[in-house]
Amino acid sequence: MSGAAARVSDATGNWVDSYAPLWSRPYLRLSRLDRPIGSWLLLMPCWWSAALAAGIAHDVAGLPLTLMLFFLGAFAMRGAGCTWNDITDRDLDAKVERTRSRPIPAGQVSVPQAAAFLLLQALVGLAVLLQFNRFAILTGIASLGIVAVYPFMKRITYWPQIVLGLAFSWGALMGFAVTFGRIDAVALVLYAGSIAWVIGYDTIYAHQDAEDDALIGIKSTALLFGANTRPALIAFYGLALVLIGIVLALAGAGWMAWLGLAAFAAHLGWQIARLEIGDPVLCLRIFKSNRDAGLLLFAGLLGDAIMRTG
Repeated sequence: MSGAAARVSDATGNWVDSYAPLWSRPYLRLSRLDRPIGSWLLLMPCWWSAALAAGIAHDVAGLPLTLMLFFLGAFAMRGAGCTWNDITDRDLDAKVERTRSRPIPAGQVSVPQAAAFLLLQALVGLAVLLQFNRFAILTGIASLGIVAVYPFMKRITYWPQIVLGLAFSWGALMGFAVTFGRIDAVALVLYAGSIAWVIGYDTIYAHQDAEDDALIGIKSTALLFGANTRPALIAFYGLALVLIGIVLALAGAGWMAWLGLAAFAAHLGWQIARLEIGDPVLCLRIFKSNRDAGLLLFAGLLGDAIMRTG
């Protein structure tokens, strides 16, 4: 199969397709480095919690290193998670138009090869995790159980997005584990707010595959909500905003953090107003825009942390 023919339908025109050596492309696609949006979304709660914890501690000296390590860890572990997902979903992926060209169903990578690549990525993630304190290491390892069961949830429940939220929001706990060696109420409320955000944006993402999923028996909140997706998004995004607002109040955050939350809220409002669930291209665009939404909130939290230190 040629490099062009092997492209996943929503991942064309990227650096992997254009510049990566041919032998490496299937592995880079397994780790979704051709589509890094998921890594960014996994990273956002990590950066939120790191900046928030630094502000509470009135100490940003170690923040640059923490942010860099979280960046490396998020990309490594998202790649490992996607590889695991592709191993478990290889038969289902072959039945869905958008995913049938993924490396395993397309025959570019065998399951044993994918498993070896999964182990390699997990070791990179472990190397990052070992740079932190013992409590943070154990907290990071505890997330693996959720990651392991997530691919199977869409077979048994219309709410797999909740399990994805539990996994993708784990970083909301990690900043506090790294900074303070504990997880307190502020971290738990931030975790809950991030879960609500993930449920919202992944519902948008799932609308790309809604028709195929219905045919092959895969469940999602996109199918559950259907025409009521917009009210559901208002509820989940609204819950996320309320919970993160509670976090800022509990943390004694200043005006820059609140400004970041306001920008985050405006972006989520734009998503809800713009969404057309019958337009897969638009759904993908809006889903991807959540990186920018997350960065807006992070910018506010980072500015607040710097101001509190000064």
